Amino acid sequence: MTREHQGETRGWAAARKGVWSWLRFTSLRLRLVLVFGLVALTAAVSASGIAYWLNREAVLTRTQDAVLRDFEQEMQNRAGALPEHPTQDELQHTAGQMANSSQRFGVLLAGENADGKTVYGSSGGLGGFALSDVPESLRTAVNKEQKVTSANKHAYHLYWQRMSDDGTPYLVAGTRVIGGGPTGYMLKSLEPEAKDLNSLAWSLGIATALALLGSALLAQALATTVLKPVHRLGVAARRLGEGKLDTRLRVSGTDELADLSRTFNSAAENLEKRVADMAGREQASRRFVADMSHELRTPLTALTAVTEVLEEELEYEGEGEGGSFDPMVEPAVRLVVSETRRLNNLVENLMEVTRFDAGTARLVLDDVDVADQITACIDARAWLDAVDLDAARGIHARLDPRRLDVILANLIGNALKHGGSPVRVSVTRADDEIVIRVRDHGPGIPEDVLPHVFDRFYKASASRPRSEGSGLGLSIAMENAHIHGGGITAENSPEGGAVFVLRLPQDPSPPVEDDAGDGAHGGDGEGSADDGSRGKDAKGRA
Repeated sequence: MTREHQGETRGWAAARKGVWSWLRFTSLRLRLVLVFGLVALTAAVSASGIAYWLNREAVLTRTQDAVLRDFEQEMQNRAGALPEHPTQDELQHTAGQMANSSQRFGVLLAGENADGKTVYGSSGGLGGFALSDVPESLRTAVNKEQKVTSANKHAYHLYWQRMSDDGTPYLVAGTRVIGGGPTGYMLKSLEPEAKDLNSLAWSLGIATALALLGSALLAQALATTVLKPVHRLGVAARRLGEGKLDTRLRVSGTDELADLSRTFNSAAENLEKRVADMAGREQASRRFVADMSHELRTPLTALTAVTEVLEEELEYEGEGEGGSFDPMVEPAVRLVVSETRRLNNLVENLMEVTRFDAGTARLVLDDVDVADQITACIDARAWLDAVDLDAARGIHARLDPRRLDVILANLIGNALKHGGSPVRVSVTRADDEIVIRVRDHGPGIPEDVLPHVFDRFYKASASRPRSEGSGLGLSIAMENAHIHGGGITAENSPEGGAVFVLRLPQDPSPPVEDDAGDGAHGGDGEGSADDGSRGKDAKGRA
């Protein structure tokens, strides 16, 4: 893949990440806008619907009442003046006169002439208003004679009905002349009123749309006002999570968001105080361990010299050349020699741990042949007979020889002491890494112990608290691997035994000088393992 293509891929990934980030940030904003919009839309539609319905009923009722009142008056004045048996011409003339009233409606009059034949007169002539234009139900109601009572003083009444023809609304009504006479029907177009109502509907629709738009803009502005403090709170929380404990929010106002900001500032301040207190205690603890280790080195140097003399005396006595030790005292002398060596190793390990904790441990890199380095480590500790090495010469890497020796001594010594012989060490190269595997043939590591094998002072068996190891060896090995940019893993082999895998980069960067070298784990490597054991057999794993 070319650099240009890689750059385009990274740019696209960054842009996509930015888009998703923006969407995540605005999700609450969008919900606020949608909620405001739905509320505004519901309110506007409800108000517009109610206003339209009220205005529609008012307009139609006003027009209807005026038309019916005028029609009823015309029926009484003009149709009531016709003879009982009018001719068609009389009906036609009267219908024309009635249609010329102020309401301008169509009129149809029906009556019986002197021969008993039904004749009609329409205001629109032969092609005008006809009886077929009147609904059947309305005609039946108009011609139905009702019983005259005290509550109902007339046998016939005025009836009306709204209908639509080809999309045009009409008002049709009918009645009979009281006391005998023709039957009259009226047809009034409501198209002007319908146009007025359509104009009203359009106006209400435009007002609803404007209200919706205004509510969206208002919601956007409100969301920005509300979410800006929330966004600042999120940024501050991320900065606090990154370790910037002096992060604080600017507080303004007395609302809930201001209270939230004050709560955040108070929590951040308390957290900063607690972290500072813990850091101070941790630093004091590290300083105490470092000072204690340094102070112990002087008496330990004297004790080591004395124990070396005692050890030589024991070996001299063991050769049968005579000695000064009482048989009852000899076990105590051997215990003093062993425990002094163990205490010396523990102090050296503690000093090394304090360097890692303080961040002062540094690398002194050199070009190292890995196979030669492993061979030197094994030979210096007399492990040649117990270790099977599978490493080809010529595998080079830039490593710190002293720290690599510490790692190897701890891993191989741990396998010899707690695993089972033979211990096999193999070296391979994978990509830009050096992979060193140390496998033993022991019972393996219990599953509940595996996650803790690199913990400091961890021992698998609580019944052996005074084992020779201090529980720091594997931890120091892991720290030395980390400072190289590598790591160590532990697992059980399917074929039995434990396998420790060390991975180190061939060229750690950047190389720096060691400013804390004081000889810890140095020299010929004696004591680089957790307890400096030279043993080859093992019965358990700590």
